[in-house]
Amino acid sequence: MYASIFVAVLAGALGASPVAPAREAPPAPGTPKEFKLPPRQEFTLPNGMAVTLVPYGNMPKVDVQLAVRTGNVHEGPKEAWLADLTVRLLQEGTTTRGAEQLAQEAARMGGTLDVGATADETTFGGTVLADFAPQFVALVADVARHPKLPASELERVRNDLARELTIQKSRPGTLSLERFHTALYPDHPYGRLFPTEPQLKGYTLEQVRGFYDANFSAARSHLYVVGQFDGQATEKAIREAFGDWQKGPEVVNNVPKPIAQRAVHLIDRPGAVQSSIRLGLPAVDPSHPDYMKLLVTNSLLGGSFASRITSNIREQKGYTYSPFSSVTNHYRDAYWSQVADVTTNVTGASLKEIFLEVDRLRAEAPSEKELAAIKNYVVGTFVLQSSARGGLLARLRFADFHGLPDSYLENYIQDVLAVTPADVQKVARDYLKPDKMAIVVVGDKKVIEKELKPFGKLVVVPAK
Repeated sequence: MYASIFVAVLAGALGASPVAPAREAPPAPGTPKEFKLPPRQEFTLPNGMAVTLVPYGNMPKVDVQLAVRTGNVHEGPKEAWLADLTVRLLQEGTTTRGAEQLAQEAARMGGTLDVGATADETTFGGTVLADFAPQFVALVADVARHPKLPASELERVRNDLARELTIQKSRPGTLSLERFHTALYPDHPYGRLFPTEPQLKGYTLEQVRGFYDANFSAARSHLYVVGQFDGQATEKAIREAFGDWQKGPEVVNNVPKPIAQRAVHLIDRPGAVQSSIRLGLPAVDPSHPDYMKLLVTNSLLGGSFASRITSNIREQKGYTYSPFSSVTNHYRDAYWSQVADVTTNVTGASLKEIFLEVDRLRAEAPSEKELAAIKNYVVGTFVLQSSARGGLLARLRFADFHGLPDSYLENYIQDVLAVTPADVQKVARDYLKPDKMAIVVVGDKKVIEKELKPFGKLVVVPAK
């Protein structure tokens, strides 16, 4: 930058205009290196808990994460967010340590201890300085195994969640996601995204303890340690901290049977200046041979900044700022979806252009040049995300969760680069069928209802 400024100033002083350097075409990308998983030690404790130790990197830090195969997927029909309430109370201390003491001990190790949950997994862990790996393992074990679940904190935590529920239900994107899940998974926990406020505030400590006892166990758990650490000391700490944990309930995979049905779900939001659009359908999951091709197809269609849908409705039409498509995964289940927040008066036009791009890809294969750029993007993202401790841990967790072999990760780059234009067109034809896509729009019914009728059977959801 400084050199450019100097040239411009000097040219001005001499009474001449600066001459722009001739532009050269960027060099062609080199052949990507093969991705090799670093050496790792894997073993299973007698109680069924799996352990993966991965010495990795040069930074004197270590990531420790315990993944337990439970979450909202194990809630009953009237238990939405019971898993979330349980996770919040798990953070309120153990039988021997209060919440403040836990935070202080983790801080002295150079990190924090976090507890989080998704629909399918609950995780305990964090990043600490390498020398403290054994002590942090013990801290994670205490939180996971010996929660106090204090009655004194129940009302406060329920009220905190109730406030979060109110905020979530005020967001158009969240409302569209809730309705989309209801359309795909009407009789499954995945379709019950939110509780009612009375339902949430009515949960008892006995229900929380019951959920914990029924779903948290050694047999459902996998501990990952990635980074710089003393292998012998860390393994010893793992066996001491987790060895006598009861085996407990085995993994229960509650695999849904999603519905693929074309309908337009309109959630009325009077006076809205934007419409929040979400559309999609069930797709193949990571265990399917076409999954990698689906990922590439998604990136080309709507899942990258250079994708077709983004170029159309953002760059060319200016209908929206940040549209995106994605593939969302559960165990032996997945769906593809496209999301866009558009100006109200172009709601119908936006849907028309999105489906135009889907139809175009189904009708005609992309060029080699267009596909090559997308594949380079997918490969680059994979390499970048897999190079850090946390990214590598996430990749290993993903493969383990879905029961995938090492070859899934080690052949990832080659499999992406092997995708052909014909493959992309076939994936679009086989799995991205417009007549099977659920469409959800959150917006002003009086303004957009007429625009939506051409896209299918209209289901109007009253404003709440």
